[in-house]
Amino acid sequence: MNTNELKRVASQVRRDIIRMVHGCQSGHPGGSLGATDIVTALYFNQMQINPEQFSIDGREEDMFFLSNGHVSPLFYSVLARRGYFPVSELASFRRLGTRLQGHPTTAEGLPGVRIASGSLGQGLSVAIGAATAKRLNHDDHLVFVLMGDGEQDEGQIWEAAMYAGAKKVDNLVGIIDYNKKQIDGPTDAVMDLGDMRAKYEAFGWQVIELNGNDMQQVVDALNTARKGAHQGKPQLLLAHTEMGMGVDFMMGTHKWHGTPPNDEQAANALSQLEETLGDY
Repeated sequence: MNTNELKRVASQVRRDIIRMVHGCQSGHPGGSLGATDIVTALYFNQMQINPEQFSIDGREEDMFFLSNGHVSPLFYSVLARRGYFPVSELASFRRLGTRLQGHPTTAEGLPGVRIASGSLGQGLSVAIGAATAKRLNHDDHLVFVLMGDGEQDEGQIWEAAMYAGAKKVDNLVGIIDYNKKQIDGPTDAVMDLGDMRAKYEAFGWQVIELNGNDMQQVVDALNTARKGAHQGKPQLLLAHTEMGMGVDFMMGTHKWHGTPPNDEQAANALSQLEETLGDY
């Protein structure tokens, strides 16, 4: 898809996020809206995938892991819109006994989901394992992983980052949703992250900094990461985003990290987002 087509998909995905979280009065709209452009570009422009023949091992295709599993509304919407399962199933989000649980799980067998996630700090380690398996299997496809910036507080992230750089896991592309907000407030108030670019570069990563809400910049950065793969360094996209992007009253604050909109707020949010592919 070209940039304009990707923007149209992203608008619909943002509508899906609002409707899903509002429908069950539970979930995480803020981060989901902020990272929408990134995940949309991955699935509709960048990754070489086969939704009709999904396999857990991901052989001979690119793989994606969602580490910050609380942005599951975004993940589910993109998977459905890309053809992994029926779009109508989005209406079952966070309902007891359904495949679309609040954090992605594997027990329900939802196509597109390879790991249970939401226990923060674990996704990068899993992605390194998958990337290592691809190298052992002589599979040149890439492994992508999306992490939150608050998630960078976790020590496991830095063990994994050190390993990936030291072992030259160069078929790995990490992405940080760098909105500078987490559930308890601004990241610099909760646990100042310091110079993120310098830290990852010190661990041996190639860092690409971008505006994660500018679709053209997202596409260009992903293309740059692909070109930089297999050259001795893991790639990191440091994507500056805005939590709640696309909905004016959700932007600029951490308060929509895990708060669902009421009826009036949902209607207001949807009025700001174009319906482009048809609501479920």
